[in-house]
Amino acid sequence: MSEQRVYNFSAGPSMLPLSALERAGSEITNYRGSGMSVMEMSHRSKVFMQIFEETQDKLRKMMNIPEGYKILFLQTGASGQFSMVPLNLMGRTGEADYAVTGNFASLAAKEAKKYGTVHLAADTSDRDHSYIPSQEQLKLSGQASYFYYCANNTIYGTEWQYVPDTGSVPLVCDMSSNILSRSVDVSKYGIIFAGAQKNMAPAGLTVVIMREDLAGHELPYTPLMMNYHTMIEKDSMYNTPPCWCIYMLGLNLDWVAEQGGIAGMEKLRDLRSAMLYDTLDASRLFQCHAEKGSRSGMNVTFRTGNEEMDAKFVKEATEAGFVNLKGHRKVGGMRASIYNAMPVEGVEKLCDFIKQFDKAN
Repeated sequence: MSEQRVYNFSAGPSMLPLSALERAGSEITNYRGSGMSVMEMSHRSKVFMQIFEETQDKLRKMMNIPEGYKILFLQTGASGQFSMVPLNLMGRTGEADYAVTGNFASLAAKEAKKYGTVHLAADTSDRDHSYIPSQEQLKLSGQASYFYYCANNTIYGTEWQYVPDTGSVPLVCDMSSNILSRSVDVSKYGIIFAGAQKNMAPAGLTVVIMREDLAGHELPYTPLMMNYHTMIEKDSMYNTPPCWCIYMLGLNLDWVAEQGGIAGMEKLRDLRSAMLYDTLDASRLFQCHAEKGSRSGMNVTFRTGNEEMDAKFVKEATEAGFVNLKGHRKVGGMRASIYNAMPVEGVEKLCDFIKQFDKAN
């Protein structure tokens, strides 16, 4: 870890791999002899088209994305997909199933109600979103155009440990906060989308991986920039895409490949999260928010049960070089986001700090 850098446990935008940042820094004024920065070049230039195509290709290989699926680099933010999904998919039956297991799934369901009937296949607010429903607990309507869920709930620290079985109903999944951290069988999904600012790139890019046959059925009033069919036809180039973020995604994918690809990321993710949960479970002061079996490998939410003590922990942790540990206002307490770029050493040191704090208080 470089001398001036802190261990950044932010939920997003999150820390990026140091080697990717350093490489971007070395190329920032003159990208590979082009005489200009990636931030300055035309998105239709040969040099940028090469970056664009290589990045798409790297992602396709890394995630093993099958034929018949398109990769889109959009600018909507994951929240823009809350509208884009129903606008393009709801038309088939006018209905959709939503599993509400946290804040972002709840916002997505609320947005979808503008465009059709939303059935709640699950709602975990009865236990403050501390668990993920089992397959048996899902109430599937039978008439849905698609089934929607959020794979990892950053605010509450829960994560789906299985892929819901919905028969022939296409699965739509928000993977913003756990994409590239574990292997995914893309062929089981209709659409996967992710805001890039947690595990992929800086904020400003939204990656959509979609089964091509789902495009072209948009509602008649779908805005031009929200139309998947248009974006596929123009290969995400209807207007200027988020060029710098696409370039940064490419550098991040190179780093992931060097660490052993997604399998390597999954090993590290399991190591980091097990270490942190074991430390918290063994402490007398802290409790985890998420129930065992539903715990996230990316966002660890915990608290002491005393707001003043929580504030003291966050303050002392910040002074010790562990930043952005304050929990979301909806949950309070603390949240350690341990995305792909968080070094194991950062979690080891945080665990030592938790043990010391536990002893002292």
